[in-house]
Amino acid sequence: MKADVYTRVTDKIVADLERGVRTWFKPWNAEHAAGRITRPLRFNGEPYNGINVLMLWGAAVERGFAAPIWMTFRQAKELGGHVRKGEKGSLVVYANKITRTEIDADTGEEEERDIPFMKGYTAFNVEQIEGLPSHYYTLAEPRLDPVARIERAVACFAATRADVRHGGNRAYYAIVSDTVQMPPFEAFRDAESYYATLAHEVTHWTRHPSRLDRDFGRKRWGDEGYAAEELVAELGSAFLSADLELTPEPREDHAAYIASWLKVLRNDKRAIFTAAAHAQRAVDFLHGLQTKETERAAA
Repeated sequence: MKADVYTRVTDKIVADLERGVRTWFKPWNAEHAAGRITRPLRFNGEPYNGINVLMLWGAAVERGFAAPIWMTFRQAKELGGHVRKGEKGSLVVYANKITRTEIDADTGEEEERDIPFMKGYTAFNVEQIEGLPSHYYTLAEPRLDPVARIERAVACFAATRADVRHGGNRAYYAIVSDTVQMPPFEAFRDAESYYATLAHEVTHWTRHPSRLDRDFGRKRWGDEGYAAEELVAELGSAFLSADLELTPEPREDHAAYIASWLKVLRNDKRAIFTAAAHAQRAVDFLHGLQTKETERAAA
Protein backbone atom coordinates (compact mmCIF):
# COMPACT_ATOMS: atom_id res chain seq x y z
CA MET A 1 0.00 0.00 0.00
CA LYS A 2 1.39 3.37 -0.96
CA ALA A 3 2.30 5.48 2.07
CA ASP A 4 0.12 8.56 2.55
CA VAL A 5 1.47 12.06 1.97
CA TYR A 6 1.97 12.83 5.66
CA THR A 7 4.00 9.67 6.21
CA ARG A 8 6.14 10.16 3.09
CA VAL A 9 7.08 13.72 3.97
CA THR A 10 7.63 13.05 7.67
CA ASP A 11 9.77 9.98 6.98
CA LYS A 12 12.01 12.04 4.67
CA ILE A 13 12.51 14.83 7.21
CA VAL A 14 13.07 12.35 10.06
CA ALA A 15 15.71 10.57 7.98
CA ASP A 16 17.44 13.90 7.31
CA LEU A 17 17.40 14.87 11.00
CA GLU A 18 18.78 11.47 11.98
CA ARG A 19 21.78 12.30 9.78
CA GLY A 20 22.06 15.71 11.45
CA VAL A 21 20.75 17.46 8.34
CA ARG A 22 18.04 20.10 8.64
CA THR A 23 16.05 19.93 5.42
CA TRP A 24 15.26 23.62 5.63
CA PHE A 25 18.78 24.95 6.23
CA LYS A 26 20.65 26.93 3.56
CA PRO A 27 18.88 25.28 0.61
CA TRP A 28 19.85 27.80 -2.01
CA ASN A 29 22.36 28.51 -4.67
CA ALA A 30 23.30 31.88 -6.14
CA GLU A 31 24.05 30.58 -9.64
CA HIS A 32 20.53 31.13 -10.96
CA ALA A 33 19.03 34.57 -11.50
CA ALA A 34 15.92 33.68 -9.49
CA GLY A 35 17.82 31.58 -6.98
CA ARG A 36 19.31 34.22 -4.73
CA ILE A 37 18.27 32.76 -1.39
CA THR A 38 14.62 32.45 -2.12
CA ARG A 39 11.70 30.21 -1.50
CA PRO A 40 10.90 27.70 -4.22
CA LEU A 41 8.92 29.34 -7.02
CA ARG A 42 6.08 28.09 -9.21
CA PHE A 43 6.36 28.37 -12.99
CA ASN A 44 4.66 31.80 -12.82
CA GLY A 45 7.06 33.21 -10.21
CA GLU A 46 4.73 32.82 -7.23
CA PRO A 47 6.47 31.38 -4.14
CA TYR A 48 5.47 28.12 -2.54
CA ASN A 49 4.46 28.26 1.13
CA GLY A 50 4.50 26.10 4.23
CA ILE A 51 5.43 22.45 3.94
CA ASN A 52 6.14 22.71 0.19
CA VAL A 53 9.01 25.10 0.94
CA LEU A 54 10.71 22.44 3.07
CA MET A 55 10.04 19.64 0.61
CA LEU A 56 11.39 21.48 -2.44
CA TRP A 57 14.34 22.98 -0.55
CA GLY A 58 15.22 19.45 0.53
CA ALA A 59 14.91 18.11 -3.01
CA ALA A 60 17.09 20.94 -4.34
CA VAL A 61 19.84 20.24 -1.82
CA GLU A 62 19.71 16.48 -2.32
CA ARG A 63 19.88 16.71 -6.09
CA GLY A 64 22.05 19.79 -6.50
CA PHE A 65 19.59 22.07 -8.30
CA ALA A 66 20.61 25.73 -8.51
CA ALA A 67 17.31 26.92 -9.99
CA PRO A 68 14.43 27.45 -7.54
CA ILE A 69 11.67 27.16 -10.20
CA TRP A 70 9.38 24.12 -10.35
CA MET A 71 6.49 23.08 -12.57
CA THR A 72 4.35 20.09 -13.45
CA PHE A 73 4.78 17.94 -16.55
CA ARG A 74 1.72 19.61 -18.11
CA GLN A 75 2.90 23.15 -17.32
CA ALA A 76 6.26 22.42 -18.94
CA LYS A 77 4.51 21.13 -22.04
CA GLU A 78 2.26 24.19 -22.24
CA LEU A 79 5.39 26.39 -22.12
CA GLY A 80 6.91 24.49 -25.03
CA GLY A 81 9.30 22.40 -22.95
CA HIS A 82 9.60 18.72 -22.14
CA VAL A 83 10.86 16.81 -19.13
CA ARG A 84 13.99 14.85 -20.02
CA LYS A 85 13.50 11.12 -20.26
CA GLY A 86 14.29 9.30 -17.02
CA GLU A 87 13.99 12.37 -14.78
CA LYS A 88 12.28 11.81 -11.42
CA GLY A 89 9.95 14.49 -10.07
CA SER A 90 9.54 15.73 -6.51
CA LEU A 91 6.49 15.55 -4.28
CA VAL A 92 4.39 18.69 -3.78
CA VAL A 93 1.19 18.74 -1.75
CA TYR A 94 -2.09 20.50 -2.27
CA ALA A 95 -4.47 21.13 0.62
CA ASN A 96 -8.12 22.10 0.29
CA LYS A 97 -11.53 21.12 1.60
CA ILE A 98 -14.78 19.79 0.24
CA THR A 99 -18.21 20.63 1.56
CA ARG A 100 -20.47 17.67 2.20
CA THR A 101 -24.16 17.76 3.16
CA GLU A 102 -25.01 15.31 5.92
CA ILE A 103 -28.03 14.49 8.06
CA ASP A 104 -27.67 15.37 11.73
CA ALA A 105 -28.28 12.20 13.76
CA ASP A 106 -30.06 14.09 16.57
CA THR A 107 -32.22 16.60 14.70
CA GLY A 108 -32.63 14.86 11.35
CA GLU A 109 -31.83 18.15 9.63
CA GLU A 110 -29.35 18.64 6.83
CA GLU A 111 -26.09 20.36 7.68
CA GLU A 112 -23.01 21.21 5.66
CA ARG A 113 -19.62 20.05 6.89
CA ASP A 114 -16.21 21.05 5.55
CA ILE A 115 -13.87 18.10 5.17
CA PRO A 116 -10.18 18.96 4.72
CA PHE A 117 -8.09 16.84 2.41
CA MET A 118 -4.54 16.75 1.10
CA LYS A 119 -3.19 15.19 -2.06
CA GLY A 120 0.24 14.98 -3.59
CA TYR A 121 1.38 15.72 -7.11
CA THR A 122 4.71 15.76 -8.92
CA ALA A 123 6.78 18.81 -9.81
CA PHE A 124 10.00 19.03 -11.80
CA ASN A 125 12.82 21.51 -11.43
CA VAL A 126 13.52 23.56 -14.57
CA GLU A 127 16.96 21.94 -14.68
CA GLN A 128 15.16 18.69 -15.50
CA ILE A 129 13.29 20.29 -18.39
CA GLU A 130 14.47 21.22 -21.89
CA GLY A 131 13.00 23.71 -24.35
CA LEU A 132 11.56 26.26 -21.92
CA PRO A 133 11.75 30.01 -22.64
CA SER A 134 15.27 31.30 -21.98
CA HIS A 135 14.48 33.28 -18.82
CA TYR A 136 13.91 30.03 -16.92
CA TYR A 137 17.62 29.26 -17.37
CA THR A 138 19.07 32.77 -16.90
CA LEU A 139 22.22 32.95 -14.75
CA ALA A 140 22.45 35.27 -11.79
CA GLU A 141 23.13 38.95 -11.99
CA PRO A 142 25.02 40.72 -9.16
CA ARG A 143 23.26 40.17 -5.86
CA LEU A 144 21.89 42.81 -3.53
CA ASP A 145 24.97 44.19 -1.79
CA PRO A 146 25.53 43.23 1.89
CA VAL A 147 24.87 46.73 3.24
CA ALA A 148 21.52 47.02 1.46
CA ARG A 149 20.58 43.51 2.56
CA ILE A 150 21.24 44.27 6.23
CA GLU A 151 19.44 47.61 5.99
CA ARG A 152 16.39 45.72 4.77
CA ALA A 153 16.61 43.35 7.76
CA VAL A 154 16.94 46.32 10.15
CA ALA A 155 13.83 47.91 8.67
CA CYS A 156 11.91 44.64 8.79
CA PHE A 157 12.47 44.05 12.50
CA ALA A 158 12.02 47.72 13.43
CA ALA A 159 8.59 47.66 11.79
CA THR A 160 7.42 44.88 14.15
CA ARG A 161 7.89 47.23 17.13
CA ALA A 162 8.85 44.22 19.21
CA ASP A 163 10.51 45.10 22.54
CA VAL A 164 14.05 43.83 21.86
CA ARG A 165 16.58 44.14 24.68
CA HIS A 166 20.30 43.38 24.59
CA GLY A 167 22.62 41.90 27.17
CA GLY A 168 23.84 38.59 28.54
CA ASN A 169 24.74 35.55 26.44
CA ARG A 170 21.33 34.01 25.71
CA ALA A 171 18.71 34.69 23.05
CA TYR A 172 15.11 34.04 24.11
CA TYR A 173 11.55 35.35 24.13
CA ALA A 174 9.86 35.95 27.51
CA ILE A 175 6.10 35.75 27.09
CA VAL A 176 5.27 37.14 30.57
CA SER A 177 7.07 40.44 29.93
CA ASP A 178 6.52 40.15 26.16
CA THR A 179 10.16 40.94 25.47
CA VAL A 180 12.86 39.53 23.19
CA GLN A 181 16.27 39.20 24.82
CA MET A 182 19.35 39.15 22.56
CA PRO A 183 23.09 39.02 23.27
CA PRO A 184 24.95 42.15 22.17
CA PHE A 185 25.26 42.55 18.41
CA GLU A 186 29.04 42.24 18.74
CA ALA A 187 28.69 38.74 20.20
CA PHE A 188 27.65 37.29 16.82
CA ARG A 189 30.09 36.19 14.13
CA ASP A 190 28.39 38.45 11.58
CA ALA A 191 25.31 40.60 11.03
CA GLU A 192 23.44 37.89 9.15
CA SER A 193 23.76 35.47 12.09
CA TYR A 194 22.43 38.17 14.42
CA TYR A 195 19.36 38.82 12.28
CA ALA A 196 18.66 35.13 11.68
CA THR A 197 18.71 34.59 15.46
CA LEU A 198 16.46 37.62 15.90
CA ALA A 199 14.10 36.13 13.29
CA HIS A 200 13.88 32.97 15.43
CA GLU A 201 13.02 34.91 18.57
CA VAL A 202 10.58 37.26 16.84
CA THR A 203 8.78 34.21 15.44
CA HIS A 204 8.35 33.16 19.10
CA TRP A 205 7.10 36.72 19.77
CA THR A 206 4.18 36.13 17.40
CA ARG A 207 2.80 33.42 19.74
CA HIS A 208 1.67 36.01 22.32
CA PRO A 209 -2.13 35.99 22.99
CA SER A 210 -2.39 39.51 21.59
CA ARG A 211 -0.97 38.32 18.26
CA LEU A 212 -1.40 34.76 16.93
CA ASP A 213 -2.13 33.15 20.33
CA ARG A 214 -0.16 30.01 19.48
CA ASP A 215 -0.05 27.34 22.18
CA PHE A 216 1.02 23.71 21.87
CA GLY A 217 0.13 22.87 25.46
CA ARG A 218 3.69 23.32 26.70
CA LYS A 219 3.93 22.81 30.46
CA ARG A 220 7.66 22.79 31.11
CA TRP A 221 10.99 23.33 29.41
CA GLY A 222 11.85 20.50 27.03
CA ASP A 223 8.43 18.85 26.73
CA GLU A 224 6.78 18.09 23.38
CA GLY A 225 4.87 21.38 23.38
CA TYR A 226 8.17 23.21 23.88
CA ALA A 227 9.81 21.22 21.06
CA ALA A 228 6.88 21.94 18.73
CA GLU A 229 7.15 25.70 19.36
CA GLU A 230 10.92 25.58 18.81
CA LEU A 231 10.36 23.84 15.49
CA VAL A 232 7.93 26.59 14.45
CA ALA A 233 10.51 29.25 15.37
CA GLU A 234 13.24 27.35 13.51
CA LEU A 235 11.13 27.17 10.35
CA GLY A 236 9.95 30.76 10.75
CA SER A 237 13.56 31.92 10.93
CA ALA A 238 14.41 29.92 7.78
CA PHE A 239 11.44 31.35 5.84
CA LEU A 240 12.07 34.92 6.95
CA SER A 241 15.84 34.66 6.33
CA ALA A 242 15.09 33.49 2.79
CA ASP A 243 12.74 36.42 2.26
CA LEU A 244 15.43 38.83 3.51
CA GLU A 245 18.19 37.10 1.51
CA LEU A 246 20.19 36.28 4.64
CA THR A 247 22.65 33.37 4.66
CA PRO A 248 23.37 32.59 8.31
CA GLU A 249 25.48 29.74 9.62
CA PRO A 250 23.75 27.18 11.89
CA ARG A 251 23.39 28.18 15.53
CA GLU A 252 25.23 25.69 17.71
CA ASP A 253 22.38 25.36 20.22
CA HIS A 254 19.98 24.21 17.50
CA ALA A 255 21.77 20.87 17.33
CA ALA A 256 20.47 20.14 20.84
CA TYR A 257 16.88 20.44 19.61
CA ILE A 258 17.15 17.72 16.98
CA ALA A 259 16.43 14.86 19.41
CA SER A 260 13.31 16.59 20.73
CA TRP A 261 12.10 17.40 17.20
CA LEU A 262 12.57 13.75 16.22
CA LYS A 263 10.42 12.65 19.15
CA VAL A 264 7.63 15.00 18.10
CA LEU A 265 7.78 13.97 14.43
CA ARG A 266 7.87 10.24 15.19
CA ASN A 267 4.84 10.53 17.47
CA ASP A 268 2.75 12.55 15.01
CA LYS A 269 3.11 12.22 11.25
CA ARG A 270 1.28 15.54 10.78
CA ALA A 271 3.48 17.52 13.17
CA ILE A 272 5.84 18.90 10.50
CA PHE A 273 2.84 20.05 8.43
CA THR A 274 1.40 21.79 11.49
CA ALA A 275 4.74 23.42 12.35
CA ALA A 276 5.26 24.62 8.77
CA ALA A 277 1.74 26.06 8.65
CA HIS A 278 2.24 27.93 11.93
CA ALA A 279 5.64 29.19 10.76
CA GLN A 280 4.09 30.43 7.53
CA ARG A 281 1.34 32.18 9.50
CA ALA A 282 3.94 33.82 11.75
CA VAL A 283 6.02 35.08 8.81
CA ASP A 284 2.90 36.35 7.03
CA PHE A 285 1.98 38.21 10.24
CA LEU A 286 5.45 39.79 10.40
CA HIS A 287 5.29 40.80 6.74
CA GLY A 288 1.87 42.31 7.43
CA LEU A 289 3.44 44.57 10.06
CA GLN A 290 5.76 46.00 7.40
CA THR A 291 2.71 47.15 5.45
CA LYS A 292 1.16 48.72 8.55
CA GLU A 293 4.38 50.56 9.33
CA THR A 294 4.53 51.89 5.77
CA GLU A 295 0.93 53.08 6.09
CA ARG A 296 1.74 54.83 9.38
CA ALA A 297 4.69 56.64 7.80
CA ALA A 298 2.56 57.79 4.89
CA ALA A 299 -0.26 59.08 7.11
